[in-house]
Amino acid sequence: MQNPHFLKRFFSNKKVLITGHTGFKGSWLAFLLNDIGADVMGFALPPVTAISHFDLLGLDKKIKHVVGDIRDASLLTDAMNKFQPEFVFHLAAQALVRPSYDDPTATFSTNVMGSVNLLDAVRHCESVRSLVYVTSDKCYENVEWIWGYRENDRLGGRDPYSASKAAAEVVFSSYARSFFEQHPSLGAATARAGNVIGGGDWAVDRIIPDCMRAIEAGEPILLRNPLATRPWQHVLEPLAGYLMLAARLYEQPKRWGGSWNFGPSTHEVRTVQNVAEVIIGHLGKGRIEVFESKTQLHEARLLQLNCDKAHQLLGWYPRWNVEETLKATAHWYKEVINGASAELITRAQIRTFFPELT
Repeated sequence: MQNPHFLKRFFSNKKVLITGHTGFKGSWLAFLLNDIGADVMGFALPPVTAISHFDLLGLDKKIKHVVGDIRDASLLTDAMNKFQPEFVFHLAAQALVRPSYDDPTATFSTNVMGSVNLLDAVRHCESVRSLVYVTSDKCYENVEWIWGYRENDRLGGRDPYSASKAAAEVVFSSYARSFFEQHPSLGAATARAGNVIGGGDWAVDRIIPDCMRAIEAGEPILLRNPLATRPWQHVLEPLAGYLMLAARLYEQPKRWGGSWNFGPSTHEVRTVQNVAEVIIGHLGKGRIEVFESKTQLHEARLLQLNCDKAHQLLGWYPRWNVEETLKATAHWYKEVINGASAELITRAQIRTFFPELT
């Protein structure tokens, strides 16, 4: 991963804006960057769950915390112009498939028009040197083939969430070609990550938080699609990729643009049921029940990414295999539920993942 000190060299004392910093991935990224000396500002709605990684870490007291909706263009633009960031990581989104069926309008307005607002704010902010615009592995038109999707494969989406992420990619491409190409000091790229797990995720309808809630309540873990496979990876894996990409964009703005996949090896793909069974094994309690959903909502059963581009050009590779990922994830929840400091556990796992920071 470049040289051992690239994180501190690029981000210490740099001004970094993160949209969606109150979410799962955003809170890990904000904490990591603040911990290595970056000047971090977050722009996001308040956490949507009663328990959140953001609150457990006390991030509102560690970084500049701006409560706002990315659909509010004037508020977002004003916050960015006042802060004058050098790096922007765009993570704010409606990030779940099933809620996108319940409220497709909010999903499209957040993931498409909110992203338009972000791109327009970047376009008018001269300080920005590097933009990493995070979408999703679900931006691909998923035909459920056995091969990993490459960055130049067809975009699309059957469900509103997936379609909104594909649309966000099209919007980015338009801005990149219409505006950013004429801005010589701005590097911009999109990042697409596979299913991310790790400590501190409390979202509804995600396998790890669903496991934890069921186990703590003494109830069975209900699986509606147990044989669905996903490219499971620890949250720090794609964040490492985003940081590497951001640094490259800062150094050589026009060389590193385009789209990038960040996911585990295809050998690390596991079923939803296998993930639940491993978590139960690490925690020493819990049970699984498979049920047939009464709704007929479409959910993909097979999805994985081809990450050769990131491997060969960026030099990014996963650091943890799926067993290490699940062990670290279970350990985080077990320790925090038993009263350990979420801040200390999170920092310890970051230092284990990035030994160059110790």
